[in-house]
Amino acid sequence: MSISDMYSYKLLIPLFCSLLSFLQTLPQTVQERLRVAVKKFEADPQMRHAILSFEVANARTGAVVFERNSQTGLAPASCQKLFTSAAAFELLGPDYRFATKLGYAGVIGDGILQGDLFIAGSGDPTLGSARYAGTHDTIILQRWARAIERVGIRQVRGRILADRGRYGTQSIPNGWIWEDIDNYYGAGAWPLNWKENQYDLYLEPGDTVGALARVVRTDPLSALAAGWVSEVITAGPGSGDHANIYYPAGGMVAYVSGTIPLQKGAFVISGSIPNPPGVAAVMLEEYLDKGRKMVMEGRRDYISPEHVTMIDTFYSPRLDSINYWFLKKSINLYGEALLNTLGFEKTGMGSTEKGLGVLLDFWSLQGIERSAIHITDGSGLSPQNRVTTDALVKVMLFARTRPWFSSFYNSLPEINGMRMKSGSIGGARSYSGYQAGTDGKQYVFSVIVNNYDGSPGEVVKKLFVILNILKGG
Repeated sequence: MSISDMYSYKLLIPLFCSLLSFLQTLPQTVQERLRVAVKKFEADPQMRHAILSFEVANARTGAVVFERNSQTGLAPASCQKLFTSAAAFELLGPDYRFATKLGYAGVIGDGILQGDLFIAGSGDPTLGSARYAGTHDTIILQRWARAIERVGIRQVRGRILADRGRYGTQSIPNGWIWEDIDNYYGAGAWPLNWKENQYDLYLEPGDTVGALARVVRTDPLSALAAGWVSEVITAGPGSGDHANIYYPAGGMVAYVSGTIPLQKGAFVISGSIPNPPGVAAVMLEEYLDKGRKMVMEGRRDYISPEHVTMIDTFYSPRLDSINYWFLKKSINLYGEALLNTLGFEKTGMGSTEKGLGVLLDFWSLQGIERSAIHITDGSGLSPQNRVTTDALVKVMLFARTRPWFSSFYNSLPEINGMRMKSGSIGGARSYSGYQAGTDGKQYVFSVIVNNYDGSPGEVVKKLFVILNILKGG
């Protein structure tokens, strides 16, 4: 190199450094900022043995803005509800209502029914729910009592029967774990659901930390025909609910273990009713018996009389209202009921298996590969579920094109200042939603993390750092 060349080279170095400095001051694109943030997140110690799946798309064009492992199937937890929700909107319609019918079989003479009362459910998950003014258990029982009185029945000498109809015999989907299924969020879906298939268990803490808690009662009292064994330990004040209920199928004894906080008065946890039609029948019997001296002999469930006279039909709230609570409060029962109903309405049989077939066929027609959705339920509670963030983004993009989108969108919770559905089970966190950037761009996103280490709360904070980039556009 000549002296003049060396001199020219030395002059270029400051110019190059100035240019590099200038380029670094230019605003990074969303893609670049996401790439840097995701790389940092994956290098975090909490992610040493974990995996992240992430996709962001332009909401208007569907073009992928950023992706990382977006074709890898992971456990989505409750973000899986989006598949069920959007399919139910499209296939059943936002105006869809469940119908529950009341009737009788037998002969009425002198005000006495020599025969049976008959409740024909259609899988309504809101029947007896306190979530709506018109579905509360007392409202339903009062309605049924009036219908019975209108046809001249003052006494019943028979049974209260619940019709299974064209519904399968398995209320709990495959893949759910015992730690979940006896607790309120693990309630299965039945042809006749009642009070969201949930009861409250009242526990009396011990007098000191470390003392055994005592079972006081259940509400409703008829929720469980079982004895109770408490293994619950009293923990420090304000320690929260860390108790679990275990009720072996067909067993006569239920167990409750874990911890509850030291406090004055009873501490309430909630479980899943193992036989909702039976509880509904008992509560109707008790309501009718008040001052009427009804006689209910040999009550049985799931028998369909050949000749029934229907005397009342109760219609549920609209599907768009049901979906609001399904996504907003992440009620697993609603997801399983909707899945069963998809099966019932499209194949004539209401079951998890039939519903899953309808669901997968539907999303396949929308361009989502079947291999991207390996699921066993409609709510995401099973840890066996595996879906891709690319599939979830496609669901959100599809919903955005439909006339029912506003109802779907308004059902999504607002979390971290973003409209999105969240999911959480052991070792899994997920978020899927919509976000408008300050630059006017609209984004659809889905992120799933599986097998992280340490605090769930810390993982969530770090995920929000990534998602916040979408707010800036």
